[in-house]
Amino acid sequence: MNMKPEDSIALHLTRRHFFARGARGIGAAALASLLGSPQSVSAEVPGIPKDARVLHRPPRAKRVIYLFQSGAPSHLDLFDPKPQLVKMNGKPMPESLTKGQRIAQLMGQPLNCVGSRFRFDRHGQCGMEISELLPHIGSIADEIALVRSMHTEAINHDPGVTLMQTGHQQAGRPAMGSWISYGLGSENEQLPAFVVLASGQGQDQPLLTRYWGSGFLPTNHQGVEFRSGAEPILFVNNPQGISPEIRRRLIDGTREINREHLQAVGDPEIATRIASFEMAYRMQTSVPELMDISKESRATLEMYGAEPGKSSYANNCLLARRLAERGVRFIQLYHRGWDHHNNLPADIAKTAKAVDQASAALIRDLRQRGLLEDTLVVWGGEFGRTPMNQGDSSNGNYGRDHHMKAFSLWMAGGGIRGGTTYGSTDDFGYNTAENPVHANDFQATVLHLLGIEHTRFTHRFQGRDYRLTDVGGEVVRGILA
Repeated sequence: MNMKPEDSIALHLTRRHFFARGARGIGAAALASLLGSPQSVSAEVPGIPKDARVLHRPPRAKRVIYLFQSGAPSHLDLFDPKPQLVKMNGKPMPESLTKGQRIAQLMGQPLNCVGSRFRFDRHGQCGMEISELLPHIGSIADEIALVRSMHTEAINHDPGVTLMQTGHQQAGRPAMGSWISYGLGSENEQLPAFVVLASGQGQDQPLLTRYWGSGFLPTNHQGVEFRSGAEPILFVNNPQGISPEIRRRLIDGTREINREHLQAVGDPEIATRIASFEMAYRMQTSVPELMDISKESRATLEMYGAEPGKSSYANNCLLARRLAERGVRFIQLYHRGWDHHNNLPADIAKTAKAVDQASAALIRDLRQRGLLEDTLVVWGGEFGRTPMNQGDSSNGNYGRDHHMKAFSLWMAGGGIRGGTTYGSTDDFGYNTAENPVHANDFQATVLHLLGIEHTRFTHRFQGRDYRLTDVGGEVVRGILA
């Protein structure tokens, strides 16, 4: 009996394969009923028509720019003034707060209060109190909602970043940007829906690529890291001796082989591979123009503090605006340098100066271009810092350890009520005191602003329905416009 190769493969499909393929079709139909208005479509999810996706509610935001401050900024020195902690400087922390609690690296050491050395000033019509270290962010106080009551279960950096980015401390789940790419896709076929930019290299904790991985979602929804330099995306440029015409023929040939394989075995990952090759080819022309900020006006460069040709947080903030203009759905910035276990006063001043001007410039620039209304901007880290001293405290010096029970984060733009201070902590900045906001609550709020009900946005994997917010999450309505 003569059989074609694909017939031979088809005969070897097991009962498990048959039902798995059927389940994928059901899942696609379910997602089609979940997501998709004419303005929020993606051609990248196999089997889902462009015009079949309906959002749960009208979105307030179309895209997200997440300015992640890796290493955990001290809320007590930046956003959450504590006069009582200053008065108690050098004295023991109340045992009622710390007894039996998880305290990172301070276990067994004297737990002495350390108040901030920095002055807090009131800003804007709202009178929001922000540290003297962030005068530019202070100047946009009326645009932002400052959440002072964030909390998490993670006490170390890697699980902390993982939780904020994926909704769970355990590695392997999709990043927030991947979830949003999977649900909403990109408005620009020339660029990925999820782009990552990093700065502060060589400082503090490493940035792991799984922080922007797609986990169990199709791999074409993972974040794509853009870098400064001659090769913004690794392995996208043609090798020496390969012309664009030759590369096009190679991709076309590979696509046909992959299509035959897809028809034979029905593995949706093959479809994502085809999409990834095509995207890489398109990015060869779209990315160089995008990354060239030298064409921006002198006034714009000065507003951000950006310098063409260099790698910096300021350059990345400007690139984030350029990506937002081009319809990229989720733009993730990482800036390292906030892990201040000792020598905090000097080191936090340097790191704050590196991000302050550009963070505020991004908000202003989006506003003047009409983009802030439908762009959600987030600024924050993985947890806070302890009110207790760590390291040398002589001559006005001090450090702070990891603190999971309270920290601050701010949001601005699409659907956020500016000039809002939400939640509070106790007199020592140790525990949340009013309106606690968990990491999953924050994620639920981001999805809500994008028009997605977080409890209904799920993906079945290994017999379980997963979602970004795991088994928690409540929308923080007090910061919504």
